[in-house]
Amino acid sequence: MKHFYLPFEKKEGFSYSHESIEQLTEYEKYQLSFHPERPRHLDYLTVFEETEECLQNDLYGSCIIQTHRAVLRNGENAWWPVMLIGQQSAPTSDFALMRQLLRNPDEIAKWNQGMPTPAAFEKAIKAIELAEKEHRIIITIIDTAGADPTEESEGGGIAWKIGRCMQLLAEATVPTISVIINRGCSGGAIALTGCDAVLAMEFSTYMVISPEACSSILFRTRDKANFAAEISQITAQKALKNGIIDDIIIEPDGPAHHFPQSALQSFKSSMVKWLDQLSRIPSNELFAERMKRWEKIGQWDTISEEEIISFEKPVTYFIPKPKKILFVARHKNCIDNAGKKVLDPVLYSKLFADNFTCEICGHRYVRLTAHDYINLVLDNGSFVEHRNTRYIVDKDILDFPDYQKKIVEAQRKTGAAASFITGDATIEGVPVVFCATNFNFLGGSFCMSTAEKIWRASKTAIERGVPLVIQATGGGARMHEGCSSMVGLPKLHVAISSVEKAGLPVITIVTDPTLGGVAIGIGSRGIKLFEHNAGNIGFSGKRVIEQYTGKPTTRDFQTTWWLQQKGFVENTALPTNLKYKISELLSQHNIAQNQQEASL
Repeated sequence: MKHFYLPFEKKEGFSYSHESIEQLTEYEKYQLSFHPERPRHLDYLTVFEETEECLQNDLYGSCIIQTHRAVLRNGENAWWPVMLIGQQSAPTSDFALMRQLLRNPDEIAKWNQGMPTPAAFEKAIKAIELAEKEHRIIITIIDTAGADPTEESEGGGIAWKIGRCMQLLAEATVPTISVIINRGCSGGAIALTGCDAVLAMEFSTYMVISPEACSSILFRTRDKANFAAEISQITAQKALKNGIIDDIIIEPDGPAHHFPQSALQSFKSSMVKWLDQLSRIPSNELFAERMKRWEKIGQWDTISEEEIISFEKPVTYFIPKPKKILFVARHKNCIDNAGKKVLDPVLYSKLFADNFTCEICGHRYVRLTAHDYINLVLDNGSFVEHRNTRYIVDKDILDFPDYQKKIVEAQRKTGAAASFITGDATIEGVPVVFCATNFNFLGGSFCMSTAEKIWRASKTAIERGVPLVIQATGGGARMHEGCSSMVGLPKLHVAISSVEKAGLPVITIVTDPTLGGVAIGIGSRGIKLFEHNAGNIGFSGKRVIEQYTGKPTTRDFQTTWWLQQKGFVENTALPTNLKYKISELLSQHNIAQNQQEASL
């Protein structure tokens, strides 16, 4: 078979005209975006000159991100040196050749279904650093179904490497452009799309979660993937409408897999326009322009003080010490390694020392609220919520099923307007800007309102000249807001980088759970302080990994202890000791900064 045909391509009357494609269902448009014959990163190299592969290695999965020095020319007098960082989701776009290659099991394993591994992201990190050293404009080419969801990748620090990619793009001293050429999904895509301009090929898609996975979560079946694709608004046109990309690169004659040459020429024309525009920004103004761009990203609603008062209340889940007895009831369904149910009560002092985690089965008795962390970390009565974030609430931009209802329920349950709260406070007398997350508000999932609140809190920290302390918890980016929630992640990286550029410390308290968007965003930044005996810390969740690999993860997987053995944890503390540990870290930062200034 020389060519591959999607089911709708075989239907009588289908043509590759724009009108014909517009008649497709949203799921069919999604399928079109990763047609196996659509041009891939290596095909796009043909529009550049002087291409030279760099940073090549044989590490597992490294080939899925390709890096090339190159030059883009426009006539005799206009040319730009660039660093291409491209996701190559398969060895080739030649379907006949790909079928032949993938008869080899080693070749199949090598390409890892197009999902980047820690080695791939490490290559991207080095390419960004090399581009800055050589003064090359960075162009990232996006084509991925998502980052590798395995225990091996978690052990390789995939969450922190994705976060590092976003941080380096946020702080890059050269202009950056990202182009979504096919399918840009989840953390694999957002790792490299936090750029000064984000473009998308006309028939590409950009999403926080695949339609199949969204359908599985929402409806407990994958059969409603088309509906999930429709409500999630994943096409390039919808991305432009929602303000999360800057431009669409037209595929003038029709989809790129059928008309590759005209698509590649359109890509080059767009690159010339944007490279010319971005290269004119003076290097000393680049970060300021970046700040202006990301400040506009995201949408949110506001509510009144009267509305907040109607549900506002302090909510605490902290388990206090019993007054008369030494024990508390054991949680239900505690099973030991032998499969035997354990019923005996738990010594409170032991439970407290284990940070409310069962020593037999790992069950977490309680996940603390934002109010709990305010009480534990801050000086008594010192927290004053910021007025410029207090009234920001989540916006239902997609008319997502039951989203508005879920927001109202969460507000009543948690006594908070949104999952994220920011304010001024003191820790051991030292003024700080403090941010906390309510896991019980829609799982603390990262959303547009959280990104905006971090943005404003960062500006307040800079204006006041005080440290920024953030308590992180939650899962991935909130699917109810589609890709718009995920795009808030580069925004928070730019915001936190602005605080660090001002010479102010950023401390992140990593709590249970810190996964997905929260991990690669907040959890990957600043001086990280992990809660003792916390679990579920990383990129892909335990259940997702076990479903994908078909085998159980190790017993202590994604716990603070497990991460410490992998070399990713330097600072830990029990919740009740967080205040003192943070005070110590702030003192250490001040000493180091004074020494650095003295050496200058």
